[in-house]
Amino acid sequence: MAGDFLDIVLLGREYRVGCTPENRAALLEAVTLLDEKFAELGAKTQASGERLAVMTALNIAHESLQVQRGGGFDMPGARRRIGLMKARLDGVLAQQEKRF
Repeated sequence: MAGDFLDIVLLGREYRVGCTPENRAALLEAVTLLDEKFAELGAKTQASGERLAVMTALNIAHESLQVQRGGGFDMPGARRRIGLMKARLDGVLAQQEKRF
């Protein structure tokens, strides 16, 4: 990683961060996500600067923990919906096979 850096801007400040070429796209995606979260929360709370950064970090950490614990995504519901879609597709395909 020696010498591999990426210049980014968050909350109007420029930062130089270490980044390998293979991680560049993922880091830029993370910067975009973080920038969007800053804008979203800043518009709701009128917070700025360090306070906005801390509030956004806490929100992202909370969302991450919910997903890790299964609370951020309704996996049983998704499986149920996928099962229903599969059953419908199987029914439609069975009807098509009867035609030929």
